[in-house]
Amino acid sequence: MDKMRKMQELLRKIPKGKVTTYKIIARKLGVHPRVAGMLLSRNDSDAPCYKVISHSGKIGGYSGRGGIKGKIKLLRKDGIIIRGNKIDLKKFLFKF
Repeated sequence: MDKMRKMQELLRKIPKGKVTTYKIIARKLGVHPRVAGMLLSRNDSDAPCYKVISHSGKIGGYSGRGGIKGKIKLLRKDGIIIRGNKIDLKKFLFKF
């Protein structure tokens, strides 16, 4: 299975109301976090790439519709609380 398809499968496993990090996705794919970020930016499926954030809890980038504001809107729609552009990983982190 190629890395893009595996990444999309991982993204679909993230439950509503949870996020994961670039670092966790990268480990599962066996790549550097920057490579995971590159793959995420190329995601053209319905896999919820907006649910991937920085390991520090910061929102991170988003090349989907609406950019960062769109990502924040989608996260909030999922019930994720964002304070000071950060997410509480103790409450919202999903580990595979």
